[in-house]
Amino acid sequence: MVRPQKNRIVAFKPDVSYFKPRGIPMIDLSEVHLTVDERESIESIRLADFLGMSHEEAGKRMGVSRATFGRIVQRARKAVADALINGKAIKIEGGNYSLISDKKIFICINCDNRWEEPLGTGRPKNCPACNDKNFYRIRDKE
Repeated sequence: MVRPQKNRIVAFKPDVSYFKPRGIPMIDLSEVHLTVDERESIESIRLADFLGMSHEEAGKRMGVSRATFGRIVQRARKAVADALINGKAIKIEGGNYSLISDKKIFICINCDNRWEEPLGTGRPKNCPACNDKNFYRIRDKE
């Protein structure tokens, strides 16, 4: 029995969802399909190939194991290579994913205050409205 596929957590939905070779009409193009969650695999190429990170370091950055990162970057390289070598377009749409915000949202249990903090700033010490330490973070997913 196959394990059900989990939603991948992605940082953003791409603004650009289609890349095509110049000078070839759309009707004449074959396509390589990447889902939005697989679009994150392009991030793996950026980390491994463009920035030169190790698979272990890049995997930590993406929140996956080294082995999973290796599989992600392998699929991404194969899709991009297929498109470049065979003159195909790359189409990005669909997939199993949840979006995360670039901000963390918190709610105070004491005063019901709701506030945002940028990612990477750590956990706040207390509620900015009532100074209480009893609050929780909302997991903001689409």
